[in-house]
Amino acid sequence: MSVPPPVGVARWWGLTIGSLLVLVAVYLAAVRTPTGQRVENQALSGARQVNADELAGADQALATFTVSSLGVAVAILAIIGWLRGGLRLAAIAVAVVAGAVMVAEVLKRVVLTRPPLVEAPEYWQHNSFPSGHTTVAMSVACASLIVVSWRWRTLAMLVVMSWTVGVGAYTVVARWHRLSDTIGADAIALAAASIAALVLVRTGQVQAVPADRKAPVRTVLIVLATLYVVAMGAIGIALGVVGMGQEPGSVAEYNVYLAAQSLASVGSVLAILLAWWSWHRLESV
Repeated sequence: MSVPPPVGVARWWGLTIGSLLVLVAVYLAAVRTPTGQRVENQALSGARQVNADELAGADQALATFTVSSLGVAVAILAIIGWLRGGLRLAAIAVAVVAGAVMVAEVLKRVVLTRPPLVEAPEYWQHNSFPSGHTTVAMSVACASLIVVSWRWRTLAMLVVMSWTVGVGAYTVVARWHRLSDTIGADAIALAAASIAALVLVRTGQVQAVPADRKAPVRTVLIVLATLYVVAMGAIGIALGVVGMGQEPGSVAEYNVYLAAQSLASVGSVLAILLAWWSWHRLESV
């Protein structure tokens, strides 16, 4: 008689493989092709038209991501993990963040390159794939969904989503990163969280929880987040298509920038939704 696989394994293997495929595909399409570089450079040019208040707001939000704030976030994750599942769960939570950030930095600084395939200012030629800021935010968000009890996961998702949803978009507004950088970071964080979940399955620290059909807040949050992904995704794609089809100039560049900003935000929300879905009716112990 065959033994059924542990709960959650198929989900997390699927997310791990899917995230890695997205990471590679986005890098090859956006960074290693002239078309990809040209479109993302259009978005960078369009971001120059952002008003001073919006730019200042983005810079201020990104300035909160410091070594100290990261240390506090990781410490909170470790404490929750230790209280709920002991040292092993605490270590897993820390490893998700540390592992994702280290992988992103190694990829950006050592492994991945941005060849000069199109004419662009020299300060745009350095490699920025994937985004370190987005990786930090998304890995903390995904790790929080791992360590919290299923009863508190909706609240945790609401908190982390309100915190992370704008990070990728802010990096585009501030011209710190391109859209592809943020999507690559989302993929790394989701893969790290999925691998961590597989480790927990192997160590027997994942269990099923009762179906909770009376959860109106969770239902509303999931529905709204899904609608946001669909609506903003459609708007972002439409703006991108319009911008790329227009005559080169400030209007086209601004439309491509708006598309990049919208899709960066969509990528963050979608990654969190997938991380939440992977733990639906499951929890760490």
